[in-house]
Amino acid sequence: MDQVRITSKIKELSKQVMMDCAEQFGIIDDVAEQNTEKVLDAFRRHRVSDGCFAGTTGYGYNDKGRETLDLIYADIMGSQTALVRAGFVNGTHAITCALFAAVRPGQTLLSVAGLPYDTIHGVIGIKDNHRGSLRDYGIAYSQVELGADGGPDYEAIEGALHQGNIGAVLIQRSRGYSSRRALTVSEIGKISKLVHDTDKDIVVFVDNCYGEFTEVIEPGDVGADLLAGSLIKNPGGGIAPMGGYVAGREELVEAAAFRLTTPGIGAECGATLDINRLLFQGLFLAPHTVAQAMKTAVFCARLFEMLGYKTTPGYRDFRSDIVQMVEFGKPELLEKFCHGIQAGAPIDSYVTPVAWDMPGYDHQVIMAAGAFIQGASIELSADGPMREPYSAYLQGGLTFESGKLGVMLAASLLEH
Repeated sequence: MDQVRITSKIKELSKQVMMDCAEQFGIIDDVAEQNTEKVLDAFRRHRVSDGCFAGTTGYGYNDKGRETLDLIYADIMGSQTALVRAGFVNGTHAITCALFAAVRPGQTLLSVAGLPYDTIHGVIGIKDNHRGSLRDYGIAYSQVELGADGGPDYEAIEGALHQGNIGAVLIQRSRGYSSRRALTVSEIGKISKLVHDTDKDIVVFVDNCYGEFTEVIEPGDVGADLLAGSLIKNPGGGIAPMGGYVAGREELVEAAAFRLTTPGIGAECGATLDINRLLFQGLFLAPHTVAQAMKTAVFCARLFEMLGYKTTPGYRDFRSDIVQMVEFGKPELLEKFCHGIQAGAPIDSYVTPVAWDMPGYDHQVIMAAGAFIQGASIELSADGPMREPYSAYLQGGLTFESGKLGVMLAASLLEH
């Protein structure tokens, strides 16, 4: 890709954007400070020391760092216990282990936020009944659409809970590849109460990807039984090189651990080699890093709004994830935007992203991701399915300064 320059028009617009976003930036900084205090308190409570950074090999028995990190994540996520492991290959893997812990053959999984994210379709067996999917194990699936305001349809959820043998309720916090907004922790709490008031045995499971540290509380604080996410998104702070987590009620997390490893062994094994320090340090940085990503998203929303594009959330809207959608309406504009984000990356800036058939997706997807860690969504990236309305989903930004410049480059490329 030829060298892309930020145009004088975009530089001037950006000055106004910064003034317009000042109030939102202040709100984000306040959330980051409160979350940093929560993380620090957990580190001190569990007496993190240099000894926690020593890795283990082989079976990985008696890994002090691994066990301490589990306790810290449990505190931060408002849960009884947690399972933080490099052995989770991505967020979808962690979510899969949690789903198999939450629902049993003969029961139904009920999604209450509409159709879940694309890569979860194969896990559930919504379209293709892959060997090993929930459907392959005799677990049914149903869903409730969101309300007209984009929030939960509580009346429809209550009605669905009385239909069939519901084993677990799935709440996807973030938007995925859709125009819906992220659900707030408060809304997740209302759903949890509704479910438990109806039947206390139904498990409330939250796909927490992209949502950690965007608010001052997490779904576990408001009644969710189980939640899962990826360490190369928010909670890894841009430092964790791999992995995921599951947090929640003790017996459910144990069941997820049995799915990750093997029944009877669960969380007791799993060598950490030399990554413990990175996982601790990434978690320590996470509240600040998430704030940088949220500021990048707010800046993007305002700049592209001023350029005449539809953006959600709006720059003044409340945010419960780090994802920013910009609707382009034409495939070539979506491609240009991704080209600009790639050009603003520190890694592979010279590469031109092209749409391709990605595993787990029904449409070709174009991705811009010049990241230090492959696929790390907490680093500045943008992607989108090549289907109408040709929307880009921007997320991440290790520093606001670099994220801002990447967005400005993308805007400049669209202006040519």
